Amino acid sequence: MGIITKKPVKRKKGRRGLNRSYGGDAVIIVILTIFGLFFAYPLVYALNNAFKPLNEIFLFPPKLFVRQPTLNNFQDLFIIMSKSWVTFSRYIFNTVFITAAGTAGLIIAASMGAYVISKYRFPGGRLFFSLVIITLMFSGYVTAIPNYLVMTRLGWVDTYLSVIVPAFAMPMGFFLLKQFIDTIPNTLLEAAKVDGAKEWRIFVHLILPMIKPAWLTVMIFSVQNLWNARASNFIYSEQLKTLPYALSQIISGGVARAGVGAAVTLFVMIVPLLMFIFAQSNVLQTMANSGIKE
Repeated sequence: MGIITKKPVKRKKGRRGLNRSYGGDAVIIVILTIFGLFFAYPLVYALNNAFKPLNEIFLFPPKLFVRQPTLNNFQDLFIIMSKSWVTFSRYIFNTVFITAAGTAGLIIAASMGAYVISKYRFPGGRLFFSLVIITLMFSGYVTAIPNYLVMTRLGWVDTYLSVIVPAFAMPMGFFLLKQFIDTIPNTLLEAAKVDGAKEWRIFVHLILPMIKPAWLTVMIFSVQNLWNARASNFIYSEQLKTLPYALSQIISGGVARAGVGAAVTLFVMIVPLLMFIFAQSNVLQTMANSGIKE
């Protein structure tokens, strides 16, 4: 008695699956295009507003695109900043230093903590991670008073540390890194240990390169928060104040500084926006893999 075998069914090249259709793809593209235009509108408006003269800024109804572009808004901004008794470069240095130090510290601290919580089992590990998840529910306004009291006790008020050190404890960064490290197979780490690699070498040469999309995503979030931080609750010395605080004082000058305010808006948003554009693929990869486990 012979064995009956089924003849394999050959699919025609280019034939699409039954769960997709050209009509469905077209609808998805149209919906995504509408949402893309909706989210891009404020960015395009802010970009054009920075190059508008005053008569176009107060035009009603407002126009999206600039008709007579000018650089007067940026020239007025630099003239105003040059008359300040603290130089414009000093404000830029304060913001860049706080942003760089806070972001670097966050990536190092969150990566090390996420690696331990993800790959090691110890008493209180799950409780600690649960506390991190709980902190995601609290806004910065809720923790403002406790943070100020802690900074006062430590003597860090009116110093860079009052802004840099709290940035190390961003719960969202810890959560994203931990979820991404969960996707790394334990067998890979065991193979590295069999080859004689120590914990620090595994972390630096194996874990950090593999979670590059995750820490790039965390870096974008951190830069966005610190670059726009006024830090007026902790820093009182004018020489230590950040660029957003100085620019906010310029905007408060009234209607006559509406053009300068538009230039300020573009100046503040351009750095986080450029970082997101260059690292958007890593952000999407992090969000796609953050819930996948071995």
